[in-house]
Amino acid sequence: MKCIGVLCLAILVCSVTESSSFRVHAQQPQTATGAVYTEAQAKRGEAISQTRCVACHGEMLAGDIAPPLVGQDFLSVWEKQPLADLFDKINNTMPADALGTLTRPQAADLVAYILQANRFPSGNAELGADDTALKQISLARRATASSPATAAAAPGLSFPAAGNLNQLMRGILFPSSNVLFDVQTQDPGARQKGARPDAATTTARYGDVYDPWMVVDAAAISLVEAAPLLMTSGRRCENGKPVPVDRADWQRYVQGLADVGRAAYRAAQTRSQAAVSEVTNQVSDACANCHRVYRDTPTAAMRCTPPN
Repeated sequence: MKCIGVLCLAILVCSVTESSSFRVHAQQPQTATGAVYTEAQAKRGEAISQTRCVACHGEMLAGDIAPPLVGQDFLSVWEKQPLADLFDKINNTMPADALGTLTRPQAADLVAYILQANRFPSGNAELGADDTALKQISLARRATASSPATAAAAPGLSFPAAGNLNQLMRGILFPSSNVLFDVQTQDPGARQKGARPDAATTTARYGDVYDPWMVVDAAAISLVEAAPLLMTSGRRCENGKPVPVDRADWQRYVQGLADVGRAAYRAAQTRSQAAVSEVTNQVSDACANCHRVYRDTPTAAMRCTPPN
């Protein structure tokens, strides 16, 4: 039977769809419970893990000098993120002592092995290394529970503000933001780590002891972690006025800071100078939005004063 025109095209599309069902399905949101890797692929990943991962993550991936890659501790970190983030973390930043030595297919095989180790089911199609498809897959959500020790200890802890708002800015937010801004002109991948024993100060001596990209990672995380400190009850501005933590606009600015810190961290995980440089525009905007209202006032005595 002959097919012509639209009918022929429809038959062709149907045939292609049936022969590559996983690739089409991968464009739709799904979870790792949907059998997104094969047994053979996980086996390859296990072999790679034995030579590249276990020294830090342990024989059973349960954690050692590096975090666990199995169990609830692992899932609680990664279950809210697309599988692409886990793939990028492995592909761009692992092994920590030999960056850039894994190929994209090897990174995909390692993800498959991690899925298997966490008891996600295998299927008939291999997990690919395509970012678009990986972004559509998430780890299945699983119930989490605080340990009894944590649950009991948390209510008893209290950390009142120790510094004023300016001290918090100068100690954490200003230097961390500058680390990110430096990426615009200095590629962290082109710099070398190592202590400088001939340096005159401790800061200069140990300023380069960490891998430069790890310093960028830490700076981005510092923005996220500092956001709650901007909401600490009782904190005051340098002029003695209370930080306006109850105002909706202040809360919006703080949330914006946390969001851009997370975006900067995601960009840093690509180990791309261009990607981080792009995010620094958002960092600058997040800072400026708050500064225009609460810092850039006619006099220092008016800072932290809610706008009329």
